[in-house]
Amino acid sequence: MDSTSAAPLHVAIFPWFAMGHLTPILHLSNKLAQRGHRISFIVPKRTQTKLQHLNLHPHLITFVPITVPRVDGLPQDAETTSDIPFSLFPLLATALDRTEKDIELLLRELKPQFVFFDFQHWLPNLTRSLGIKSVAYFIVNPLSIAYLGNGPRQSQGRELTEVDFMEPPQGFPDDACIKFQPHELRFLVSTRKLEFGSGVFLYDRLHTSTCLADAIGFKGCREIEGPYAEYLETVYGKPVLLSGPLLPEPPNTTLEEKWVAWLGRFKPGSVIFCAYGSESPLPQNQFQELLLGLELTGFPFLAALKPPNGFVSIEEALPEGFSERVKGRGVACGGWVQQQLILEHPSVGCFITHCGAASVTEALVNKCQLLFLPRLGADHVINARMFSKKLKVGVEVEKGDEDGLFTKESVCKAVKTVMEDGNEVGRKVRENHAKLRNFLLSDSLESTCVDGFCQQLQDLL
Repeated sequence: MDSTSAAPLHVAIFPWFAMGHLTPILHLSNKLAQRGHRISFIVPKRTQTKLQHLNLHPHLITFVPITVPRVDGLPQDAETTSDIPFSLFPLLATALDRTEKDIELLLRELKPQFVFFDFQHWLPNLTRSLGIKSVAYFIVNPLSIAYLGNGPRQSQGRELTEVDFMEPPQGFPDDACIKFQPHELRFLVSTRKLEFGSGVFLYDRLHTSTCLADAIGFKGCREIEGPYAEYLETVYGKPVLLSGPLLPEPPNTTLEEKWVAWLGRFKPGSVIFCAYGSESPLPQNQFQELLLGLELTGFPFLAALKPPNGFVSIEEALPEGFSERVKGRGVACGGWVQQQLILEHPSVGCFITHCGAASVTEALVNKCQLLFLPRLGADHVINARMFSKKLKVGVEVEKGDEDGLFTKESVCKAVKTVMEDGNEVGRKVRENHAKLRNFLLSDSLESTCVDGFCQQLQDLL
């Protein structure tokens, strides 16, 4: 059946309670709604207001509010990961699990044909009992699950060690770009035993979700992520759907006047913009090294950072004398900024990113150069390696092998590599980025991907 002539689908979407999951899946919802499909988007009550401005098809995308259940130790008003420190994420995952009865009642009422989910390992059994298809849809790069997931690694049949992660799993598409540093290997081993709510390990959650779902979905396209999607189809014996790169839609707001005025003072392509994620603060020493590195470059810069743990504001954590020395050319701010609109500003020439999936995509479709400073998260590190080593569209900031720390000198060196004319590495990554940008923005790419994704959903019915 042709997806363009088939009856519209009704899809319920129930993501993990994190803005980094909710936002890209809402982008996907917009693309499905554009094709006439109906979306019931299940979201914590108060978080709905943070997402409403991104809903471009309110007649087809309906927010379905739910109350986050109480869990001892979880702040009463906590709804998403941005409301709490990382140490409390497992309690939020327990709250997610406690929604099961409410979700069952909602699904009985909504009667969708599909439910998209990610961390709710219990959901496929529930949907199957209701005659609804489930799709484990992940915003992470399929390369991450293919290299690190329990399914690909299960043939090793024992507790995984640092040595195991130095090599890809059996049957993995040969990929020399994935090389981990010792501190990253230690982190990867430690996360195998990360209890993530209700006494369930994080990787067991993901593995159970992928094993029990009717299909697996990822953000991505065949031309880039295809080999990893095909490998996962072999591992799990079920369809792996790619929804396209989920390019951000043009925002329906304009850039704040204060940033228009500030950025407008500088030459095109001269400003460094650093946004280090909305959820993970840097330790104080790394926070200061990053800012001192930006100062050292001599370029104007805008750094949007969370205050380090133990500090209430950005100002009290700044290096001594920093504000006076960079006055007029450097700004460090602690509040949320309009990242997408800042990236589009002609003055911005370089973007330093923590390598979250949504941020990397927003940067790839703009002309600024890319600097990868991945936070210590599996998908962030994988993104940094894929885009710096395989696709070679940016440069990764050097860190110490053992301690994982970067210095002001390594930040400055990486910036100058991509910003200064005459650097051969910089010239090559600029060329590669321009090619990838043109490919991602080509007329038919995303529409072809989304149409194919819809067709594969129709084929599951």
